[in-house]
Parts: sequence; structure tokens; C-alpha cells
Amino acid sequence: MKKVMLIITIVSMSLTSCVSKKKFTELEAKNKEIQDLLNTATVKLNTCLTEREALASQVDFLKKNNTDLINNMGNLTTLTTKGAENLEKSLESLKEKDLKINRLQDALTKKDSVTLALVTSLKREVGIDDPDININVEKGVIMISIADNLLFKSGSYEVSDKAKGVLAKVAKVINSKPDFECMVEGHTDNVPIKNAVLLDNWDLSVKRATSIVRVLHKELGVNPKQLIPAGRSSYIPLVENDSPANRAKNRRTKIIIMPKIDQFYDMIESEMKNLSGK
Repeated sequence: MKKVMLIITIVSMSLTSCVSKKKFTELEAKNKEIQDLLNTATVKLNTCLTEREALASQVDFLKKNNTDLINNMGNLTTLTTKGAENLEKSLESLKEKDLKINRLQDALTKKDSVTLALVTSLKREVGIDDPDININVEKGVIMISIADNLLFKSGSYEVSDKAKGVLAKVAKVINSKPDFECMVEGHTDNVPIKNAVLLDNWDLSVKRATSIVRVLHKELGVNPKQLIPAGRSSYIPLVENDSPANRAKNRRTKIIIMPKIDQFYDMIESEMKNLSGK
């Protein structure tokens, strides 16, 4: 019995072995086919995953760009708004400056017009065609320069009668302009002087100025508030003191007629400050 069973088992194993080998070959071929398909699918899967990652990165990049663009649009809108506001402010500032410049020019024009009118009036009133009397405009004020030989004797500060005739005409113009000031400047040559009354040329120039101021005030009715006496000695010569003729030119009295400072110059100074933004 045991022998029979052994024989059956051997035969069965032989048959099984024979069938399995055939099946194995088929299965192996099938397995290879499936493995190839799996490998192909794996490659495609990896490719798809790689492409997916790339697309995801592009999506993130595009989202970020989109956010940046939105923010930039907002910033551009803000900048455009601010730019428009700044441009408007700049235009307003330019308009203000133009207005201030026009006002300043008007003030200067008015001052020049008043000065020119006064010069014309003085020349008409004085009416003397004399080389020893000169009327002109210097630095925005009216200068009447009178040689001392018309006003004083040599070394003296007593006003001559001839001078009073000229001063009367000047006084008439000053009296017609109560808002103007009149500075009287005495100038000498460089020849030293000293006597019981005068210590030097400073004394002489000041006393000559005050003598004329007294005549204008006491004899010709000029308001003393308009008068300013000043002595310049020999320190502002017209020419070199190197000849009698030149020294005679330097001995002179200047009568300076000018608008009051607070009437024109303060206005001009104020406009200049406004113009500079101070």
C-alpha cells in the first residue's frame, strides 16, 4: 500500500511539475508584460507628477504676480493721486509766487514812478541851469548836490543869502511831500581845519548840515520831523583831492529826498520775505 501511494505521489508530482513549468512560462511572460506596463505607467506617473509640480509652481508664481500686480495697481493709483495733488499744490504755489512777484514789481514801479515824478517836480521848481547844482536819482532816492560856493563862504558854516533862494525852492517841494524825508549831508575836502569853534572837518561838515536844516525848518517852514542832518567830513570824495578844482568839487552839500522807509521799503521787504517763504 505504501509503495502504491509512493508511486501515485511521484506520478502526481511529475504531472504537476510538468504543468507548472508551462504555466510558469506563460505567467512569466504575462508578468513581464505587466511589469513593462507598470514601468511605463510609473514613468508616466512620475512625468505627470513632475509636470504637476511645475504647474503648481507656475500657479503659485502667477498668483504671486497677480497679487503684486493688484498691489502695484493700488500703489500706482495712490501715487497718481498723490502726484495729482502735488502737481496741484505746485501750480498753486507758482500762482502765489507769480502774484507776489507782480505785487513786488508793482511796488517797485510805484516807487520808481514817485521818484521820477519828484525829480521832475524838483527840476521844475528849482529851475536853475547851474553846473553847481545837480539833481538826479541814485540808488532809488533823489539827490540834490549843491556846491559849497553857492551855500557857504570858505571855512564857514553860515548859509549865504544866495543859497537861501535855492533852498526856498527845495523847501517848497519838500513841503508838498509830507510823507517824504530829507537828509542833508555835509561833505568837505581833505584840507585840515581847526579854529576856536571847529575841531576838524567832521565838525565843519556836521555844522554845515545843521545850518541848512535850521534854514529849512525855521525860515522856510519845513516840518523838522522830515529833516535829518549828517556830516561825512572828507571821506566820500567825488574825485581825488589833488588840485584846487577837485577839492572844490568835493566841498558840497547833498540834500537827499526819499519816501519814508515804512511806506515803500517795508512793503518791498515784506514781499521779498513772502517770496522766499520765510
